[in-house]
Amino acid sequence: MITIIGATGATGSALLQRLIELEVPCRAVSRTPDNLRAAIGANTPVEIVGADAADPQTLRDAFEGSTQLFLAMANSPRQAELETNVIDAAAHRGVRHVVKLSAPAAEPTSPVAISRSHWQVEEHLAATGMTATLLRPYAFMQKLPLNAPAIARGVLIGAMRDAPCNYIDVRDIADVAAETLLRPGLAGATYTLTGPQAFSHPELARLLSELTCRPVRYIDLPPSEFYSHLLTNAHMPPWLADHVVEIQQLAIARPESPNNTIETILGRPARTLPAFLSEHLHAFTQTA
Repeated sequence: MITIIGATGATGSALLQRLIELEVPCRAVSRTPDNLRAAIGANTPVEIVGADAADPQTLRDAFEGSTQLFLAMANSPRQAELETNVIDAAAHRGVRHVVKLSAPAAEPTSPVAISRSHWQVEEHLAATGMTATLLRPYAFMQKLPLNAPAIARGVLIGAMRDAPCNYIDVRDIADVAAETLLRPGLAGATYTLTGPQAFSHPELARLLSELTCRPVRYIDLPPSEFYSHLLTNAHMPPWLADHVVEIQQLAIARPESPNNTIETILGRPARTLPAFLSEHLHAFTQTA
């Protein structure tokens, strides 16, 4: 039995669909099980369980009979605390293998606060004795539609200068996660995951211009101005605005380049950014 924590998130939901396709027994855990059940359909074979990461007893109940865990909680200031709760509950119930969604810069001195939290969780997981598989993907393509309102007005705003970014489709992350859960030979390793090609923001703007047949220009702001923009116009909470600025500045400090991990594990090329944008073109062409 594979238990998924984070089944309503982008990667967790994609993994859930993949495991359903493969007819693998799985359990999806959510604070709002009725909403999850409605989202995936009443006839699904998935076992849906309600639990809260802040409530250790509900977590222990959710892991009854589980042998593997996929852990992918949303970024938050409480991420280390909540994911540690999940790991402790899994260990208590005898889970043997944990696949954790982490971050490329998961280090104790990382300039990205959320990445430092991921490192804390990784260290705690290692101390449990459970087999730990770490997935460290770069920027999700699925986050790009959040910029759609500005892009529809002809602008892409950031603070990355011309630094390349390793965009990756969460469906590829989910496919890799499924393989690490189902193929014992892949368990226990750390996998840094990227798409097949890195794109800078100016290159992304040119690509969007070509696909939408509308001019899109990139506006590069100083980090402090970009932070204010995220607070005022994107209505982000301060911790999330900090996170976005930090990861964009990290891309400047540590230039990103693609690898072939996805192709090696899956035996097929990773999904491309142009293909993703074409698939979701309607989101970038709608105006308010």
